[in-house]
Amino acid sequence: MSTSATTRASSTVPSQAEVAIAEVTDAITSPVLPGAGGKRTRVRRHGPISPLRRVLIYVMLTVLTAIIFVPFFWMVSSSLKQNNEVFSIPVQWIPTEFVWQNYVDIWTRIPMLTYLKNSLFLSVTITILQVLTGSFAAYGFSKMHFKGRDVLFVAYIATIAVPWQAYMIPQYIMMQNAGLVNTHLSIILLQAFGAFGVFLMRQYYLTIPDELSEAARIDGLNEYAIWWRIILPLTKPALASLALLTFVSTWNDYMGPFIYLTSNDLWTVQLGLRSFVGQYDAEYALIMAGSVVSVIPIVLIFLLGQRYFIQGIATSGMKG
Repeated sequence: MSTSATTRASSTVPSQAEVAIAEVTDAITSPVLPGAGGKRTRVRRHGPISPLRRVLIYVMLTVLTAIIFVPFFWMVSSSLKQNNEVFSIPVQWIPTEFVWQNYVDIWTRIPMLTYLKNSLFLSVTITILQVLTGSFAAYGFSKMHFKGRDVLFVAYIATIAVPWQAYMIPQYIMMQNAGLVNTHLSIILLQAFGAFGVFLMRQYYLTIPDELSEAARIDGLNEYAIWWRIILPLTKPALASLALLTFVSTWNDYMGPFIYLTSNDLWTVQLGLRSFVGQYDAEYALIMAGSVVSVIPIVLIFLLGQRYFIQGIATSGMKG
């Protein structure tokens, strides 16, 4: 056989890492549960659900959904009322007169577009950094073996139990000495790393067999390449879950921007809505209109990543 023929034949033979990736992908997409002796058994799907049971399930889900949507519906309804009608008793769910002017005033009374841009910039930047740092640290805690790994992981995760108020003042002093107060960089540096993200990603990484990383090392990949080219593509649900949780948490954050941002041009939408609360009165209708506007980006992101989010939360606590 000629050299060119040998080269073509060898190029069609998959490497050990490619074979392992195919096996792991099939294992992850197929529902399995831990069985006796540590063996994994495939879940048997049940037969068709009876019509009566299906109706009861739909009725229960409809009731629960309606209960969950009550606060949101009240917020939308209040945004279309006068200020003196927001907290009227009994609650008037449908306004007698729809005040659409509230959604016009919210853009003219405050620089709403600037606040939304600042919130979006902080949320996107912090989300990207937390996903990168959390997934990379989780790879070290789950797929690399070194002395004191588990002790270090427990100590790091234990920081979740420390209340933020305990280190709030030292953090502010550090940012002030570094000259980062009243800058977005202070918020980004403080929230770019999170122990919860490391924990979430590590639990998902444990569902991926170690044989996959070992096969990749045999093929000559270093740890950075294994993490980037093999592990990350297999953990899209966990990445989507972490990204969504981080984005929502950063978008709704009030105390962080309130402490570090003093310039109106740097305020987020949460601080901007606070400007409608005066010393003796508050314009609740405009606050509700601004709240509806601020919720729209979160709803869109959740709808786009809903499938990955649910899958990531459902599987991040399982260890294969």
